[in-house]
Amino acid sequence: MPRSPGSAGNPPQVPRRTALLGGAGAFGAAVLLPGCGSSGRDEAPPIPEGAATGTTADGGVLRMARPPASQAETLDPASSLSAYEYLGALYNRLVRMDESGQVTPDLATEWEPSEDGSTWTFRLRDGVTFHDGTPFTSADAAYTLRRIVDPGLASPQGTVLEPLIDPNGLGTPEPGVLVVGLKEPNFEFPALLTSYHCYVIPEDSGDTIGRSGIGTGPFRLDTFSPGGRGRVVANGDHWEGPPVLDAVEMFAMTDIQARVNALMAGQVDLVSQTNLDFATARVVGASERATIARSVNAQWYVLPMLTTAEPFTDPRVRRAMKHAYDPRLVIDVALQGTGVVGNDNPVPPDTPYWTDHALEHDPDRARALLAEAGHENLRVDLYTSSYDPVFTPMALAYRDSVAEAGIDVTVRNASADSYYTQIWMQRPLMATYWYTGRPADQLLNQVFRSGSSYNETAWSNADFDTLLDDARRTADEDRRRTLYQDAQLLVVEEGGAMTPMFADRLVGLSRDVLNYREYGFEFDYLNIGLRP
Repeated sequence: MPRSPGSAGNPPQVPRRTALLGGAGAFGAAVLLPGCGSSGRDEAPPIPEGAATGTTADGGVLRMARPPASQAETLDPASSLSAYEYLGALYNRLVRMDESGQVTPDLATEWEPSEDGSTWTFRLRDGVTFHDGTPFTSADAAYTLRRIVDPGLASPQGTVLEPLIDPNGLGTPEPGVLVVGLKEPNFEFPALLTSYHCYVIPEDSGDTIGRSGIGTGPFRLDTFSPGGRGRVVANGDHWEGPPVLDAVEMFAMTDIQARVNALMAGQVDLVSQTNLDFATARVVGASERATIARSVNAQWYVLPMLTTAEPFTDPRVRRAMKHAYDPRLVIDVALQGTGVVGNDNPVPPDTPYWTDHALEHDPDRARALLAEAGHENLRVDLYTSSYDPVFTPMALAYRDSVAEAGIDVTVRNASADSYYTQIWMQRPLMATYWYTGRPADQLLNQVFRSGSSYNETAWSNADFDTLLDDARRTADEDRRRTLYQDAQLLVVEEGGAMTPMFADRLVGLSRDVLNYREYGFEFDYLNIGLRP
């Protein structure tokens, strides 16, 4: 049985320079002022293109500020309330996705489909152990997948994998071999296992994993308080070798300003799950203690139109809303150039299966479509909030851009606390965002397929669904790419999602941090470290 968190061993001594200043109450002491810590010049230095790299110190403790979470927060990777910052430290998946969007080995070293794509065989890495010393085998991998697709667990990834995985078709012919029988052929199946909900846990640990955090990752759990403070310590027996750091400490902090203040005051080293607005990023980047790391195209921002609500039930209105705005204007206003045009397609540029199809900015065409649909001089409300610093400038830029097409947009601010319970998927038009790093198949099926619980526009298109089904069954990669690209054309032409842009996530971190790399909402726990 997995050991309790308290038996994880003695934590390393914390170097003086990494000690927390006075506990949680001290975080509010610093005040973020415009120009704080700058060199006094009129113009702040440009935001860095990437994080600093180099030879790190041996050991040290990284202090991370993260947003507060629910008291129901858990270390169970399959849960919808997962403590995200802990997952990459504690666990590994069978496969992971690299920065080019390709599936690469993790706990599995090789995988291959049957000729018809209905069965996949994974060969697993030798010599891997869990934090409690038990060997990792195919039985653990099979248990993990069987649990994810259990309807009783209600895992977000369950809605993706349950239609595909037959729980009775999971075979473990050898400790190092996992066989996955699918309900239907799918040549994209390994990509769907890159989700952060697919971290592998020990067999029969479902009742305890939310507290124990027993995995095969580079760190093991020391302490964890749901929604609050926690600590992970280096796993010296990690199969890839021990991590650079001795430990990572997590601190929950109430709002963005408090997290940034703590960073500027030298009380934390990294601000997690927080995309800084451009102005704040310039201030942070000009300070003596802190700087900015960019995660390129890390988020896509979207203005979803609810296709079951008037006037967006009419595809001509949806197309008019897309022709009416200038995405370049929205980027310039909302991102100050730290992003690229989305062209209403959520598949990131330069990733496998992306297509560059776009609707032109054409206010006259938008007017004509609205007249044809009987919606001349259209008036709509666009909801936003302070939940994310980009929402409101994006909404205001969109409002100004579509005025030329005769569309009158009223931007309405809603409470951040209830935004994703009372506004998202409730109001006909609002602002939101998603993290990139999803394979194209999962993205298109999860966010746009008819009936998906994450289909925020409630769009339903039988031709689109058929294209996705055909793509999954197609062995030829070139043909599969064409089918996914045809599906994207329908999203752009007919769907309810306006995607003005992909944004670089602007991450605040200490100037003492080296080798920060992030992709798909996760960062490299193994190689991140501190300056000597």
